[in-house]
Formats: sequence, structure tokens, C-alpha cells
Amino acid sequence: MTITPPALSVFETLESEVRSYCRGWPAVFDRAQGSYIHDEDGRTYLDFFAGAGALNYGHNNPVLKRALLDYIERDGITHALDMGTTAKRAFLESFENTILRPRDLPYKVMFPGPTGTNAVEAALKLARKVKGRESIVSFTNAFHGMSLGALAVTGNSMKRAGAGIPLVHGTPMPFDNYFDGAVEDFLWFESLLEDEGSGLNKPAAVIVETIQGEGGINVARPEWLRALADLCRRRDMLLIVDDIQMGCGRTGAFFSFEEAGITPDIVTLSKSISGYGLPMSLTLFKPELDVWEPGEHNGTFRGNNPAFVTAAAAFDTYWADGQMEKQTIARGEVVERALRSIIEEHPGLGAGMRGRGLAWGIEFADKDRASAVCKRAFELGLLVETSGPQSEVVKLLPPLTVTLEELDEGLRILARSVRETA
Repeated sequence: MTITPPALSVFETLESEVRSYCRGWPAVFDRAQGSYIHDEDGRTYLDFFAGAGALNYGHNNPVLKRALLDYIERDGITHALDMGTTAKRAFLESFENTILRPRDLPYKVMFPGPTGTNAVEAALKLARKVKGRESIVSFTNAFHGMSLGALAVTGNSMKRAGAGIPLVHGTPMPFDNYFDGAVEDFLWFESLLEDEGSGLNKPAAVIVETIQGEGGINVARPEWLRALADLCRRRDMLLIVDDIQMGCGRTGAFFSFEEAGITPDIVTLSKSISGYGLPMSLTLFKPELDVWEPGEHNGTFRGNNPAFVTAAAAFDTYWADGQMEKQTIARGEVVERALRSIIEEHPGLGAGMRGRGLAWGIEFADKDRASAVCKRAFELGLLVETSGPQSEVVKLLPPLTVTLEELDEGLRILARSVRETA
């Protein structure tokens, strides 16, 4: 496929230089359905990016679209701050009955602002309020959002530098396997907690991603997560799991921490929680942590009623019978086999792979190769992006609803892209 970049346009003349994804995908997209997205020139692309994980059920999912259109056509409430609405009630009832209760999760539900970083800010603020301490521990290569509090617990130096002020009250610790197994898990962390001369202020909480998406698809082992949960319990720290990109079924189970058998104190969700790509986020926490005063944390758009409608439809359609989890795990095994074949075909590239469910990455020894692979994939009709601190990982996040035929098509394009840039 030959791609002709669009001529100088309003995007270049008016939109800020901060734009990013559009630079790697020089097209003007017009419509999309399922796993495919189409540009205004009629070219079709298979989407293995899925809105950075915000489109787990694909573009314009017909079941969710029908529920949304019916709601709009009957003049259902669109904006309601945090007032009670029929859409919110239906969402909460469906979330409790389909997601929380079957997993024996006791969480209260908070609606912060509509983005993932809003959910993280609420989680950090609540942890500090509950414990009366300022410090939050995060992990190397973490990404938790672009607002100041979330940036303080984010690892990426370029993103942190954009804050323009010191990012304080956050302390990084090594993520799982950071030292390639040469150092006992949490040896450094617990030593600092024990040593009165360490200079580490006692943390209010620890925030962690079970799989670091932006950090390079770094997968925490279940036993590492269980040990972290135990450390938090013994040291009187709250455990916050950021499930914004890896929740809502991305790893198989609805919550990515289920495999480890832990129950975090606080959980953040966004991206695919609405099911339709509509802005929405949740901060979940154990009932005893619900110490907020009315209005103490608020936001004009914390009640996105159209998102409530599509989210409830997604729960009822995809999570009532357990089939989505089984399908995602099976699809993930297909991806794993394909990536292993790609690596075996090119032993000289020094490539490695990692992932779980339908979140996978290929890391290349040559840090520039991932970007070249993504560029060639775009030319061949596949959308994939890079991740990792040096953009050294090709990240795969296909929709959970991807068919086996679509999965095979995308993986063949990926294999060709690696071959043609080797």
C-alpha cells in the first residue's frame, strides 16, 4: 500500500505541536467498524491499537451503538453532574451484579472526572486522606497519567519533564524482574521501610500496574503481586492497582489482578470501561476507605450518562456468561505462537516477547527497529504503536472482539513488517 501524506492542512497550521499519534499515521480517518478503521481516501486499516486500549469491544460495536442511539433518541439525560439518573442506576446495578458480586469484590464506586488520570488523582488523594501521609510508592517504568499528581508516580523522564515543576511525594521502586532475578523481591523496598536512617517517609500507598502498557508490556508475576499485597498489609500501606489500560478484560479476566488472587484497596478504571470509547473513569475502593466529605472531590463531567448506557450494555452482553474471558485467553495464545514464530525467524534481531491475554509486545535489541516496524505495518494496513522508555517495543492491543481471521491477517502483516525491516 502506498501512503501519500495529506497536504499541509488545518492539523499542521492550527493544531498544537503536542499531537503525537497522527505523526506516525499520516492519514485522515473517517469511519470505523469492529476491528477496521477507514480513512477519507478509502484506505482500510486493521486496528491493533484499539484506542490505546479504549476500544476493547471494537469500533462502533453494534450492540452498544443500538443502546446509545435508543437512549439519545428518547432524550435521555446527557449531562447531570453527579445527580441520580436512570442511566447511572442501570450502570451501577449492572456493574454490581455482573462484575463486582461474582468476584466477591466489596468496592464502593466513585465517578471522578472522565479520564484515567482523573481516576488516579482521586485514588492518590483518597489514600493520603485515609492514612494522613504524603508519600506514594510507584515502580520503575510506570505510567499513571499526565496531570501533576499522576506524573509524580510516572517513570518516563520525557513525560515527567513536561511538568515544569518538581514532582514530589512519589518514590520509585524496582518493578518485577527489574534486576533480572539477581535481587530478592522487595529487598530494597522493605529494607528502606525498616531502616530509620533510610530517609524514606512512610508511604500512604503503593500504586502499581500488573502489566505496564506504556512502560513496554512488562508483566508482573502473580507471586510478585501477592508478595506486594502482603508487604502493603504488613506495613500499613494501601495497595492501588491502576487497571486503566489492562482492565476491562484486556488480560482475560475483567480485572487484571484476578489471576494473582489479590484484592487491592483501591482500583482505577477508565479507557474501555464505557465500552464505546466514550470518556469515563471509575475509582473503586473498599467501603471503610470511603471517608470523603460531600463534594470534596468533584468535576463537571463526572457523570457521563451516555457512557453509563454503553458500559451497562457491554457488561450485559460480554460479561454475564464468562465467554469473553475464555475467548481472550484463547486469542492471546494465538498471538503468543505467532510472535514466537517471528522471533525464531529472525534470531539475529535479538528480539524478545512478553504479554498476557490480548496485550503483547515484541522488544528489539536495536531500539530504532520497533518504530520502523510500526511504520511499515501502517504502510501495509495495520495500526500498531511502540511503547517502552526508548520506544523499543512494538505493542499489540487488538480489540477483544477480534475474529480469528482478523487476528491472522494482522499477525501476518506484522510478520511481513518485521521481515521487510530486518
